Amino acid sequence: MNPWLEYVHANPAAASRLFCFPYAGGSASIFRDWHGGPLAASEVCPIQLPGRERRFNERPIDRMPRLAKAIVEHLPQDKPFAFFGHSLGALVAFEVARELRRQSKTMPFHLFVSGAPAPQLCPHKAPRFNLGRDAFIAEIRKLGGTPEEALQSEELLELVLPVLRGDFAVIDTYVCRDEPPLPCPITALAGTRDEEVDQFEVMDWRSQTADRFDLQVFPGDHFFITEFGSRLRELVGSALESDILQLLASV
Repeated sequence: MNPWLEYVHANPAAASRLFCFPYAGGSASIFRDWHGGPLAASEVCPIQLPGRERRFNERPIDRMPRLAKAIVEHLPQDKPFAFFGHSLGALVAFEVARELRRQSKTMPFHLFVSGAPAPQLCPHKAPRFNLGRDAFIAEIRKLGGTPEEALQSEELLELVLPVLRGDFAVIDTYVCRDEPPLPCPITALAGTRDEEVDQFEVMDWRSQTADRFDLQVFPGDHFFITEFGSRLRELVGSALESDILQLLASV
């Protein structure tokens, strides 16, 4: 069993896979409802990072280069695949795609980046991973996405804080190396009420692809992928079907 892949519904008939990367503090379970429906033609494969759910006893990886290399090592490549990532997950997906290129391995045929500033703008906030406990919790509460009951429970905080600090360390210490744009299309997704990431920062992903670029805006906050999940999955599923048809036509 591959510990990096959780909530995968085996679909041997699928023409492609969609690897999904969670936001900071998130786990593979946030994508457990992505199977079927608009994404029925792809095998949805949520990425499970160390330190959460069944991997709670593993130490979180807190630097991007090590994280990207570890994911590449465990990524199956027996059929075409695309990447979707939200917030931290978007940057991780981007760097995994770059690491695949560095290792001369198969790359994703499409990159979906959601709720994240373009990598060349990062880090776009003052460091937060090394804040004192109370200040860090206040930042997490302001960002949203972490259940209030987890922030109010000392027992749950003991489990959640190391993961959140590790994930924010990945963001806060990230350095975008100067490399050529990716050869695959990029679809960027932004929320109009997102106070963490400005949609103009999302628009700057345009420079990271040598292929086509598309920006889709949702009337939501930083976690618009929850509020507008159905609409988002329809958008991703439609793009994947179009891409697969093009791939098959080119064979």
